[in-house]
Amino acid sequence: MAEGDGVATQGIRVRLDGRAAERDIGALRKWLERELPLHERIDAGELRIHERPRTDGAGAPMGVGMDLVLVVTGAGAAVIFEELLEQVKRAVSAWRANRGAVETGDPPDAEVEPVNVDDR
Repeated sequence: MAEGDGVATQGIRVRLDGRAAERDIGALRKWLERELPLHERIDAGELRIHERPRTDGAGAPMGVGMDLVLVVTGAGAAVIFEELLEQVKRAVSAWRANRGAVETGDPPDAEVEPVNVDDR
């Protein structure tokens, strides 16, 4: 059986707007990895976070930029997906608030949305 065969896989894409610096992607990833509900899922092997080159709707690279893609795996992925999506939205919102408090300038806007992992 190949890796991932028979395992439900869904994803959540976090995209920061054009004001985001490269360090913002790394800082947001670390923030997400430390958020307790997400951290627990990472430790359990139910969640992985990847940095991916930004692409357009057809999958073609879009200049400079990275997205974070959180990949939810396992037989229960569909059951926990909506809850996990809300947790990621709250965590990104908290990161933006923290970023605005500790650095000058407005934090980048963020878009959090479900994504078909196979079409990334």
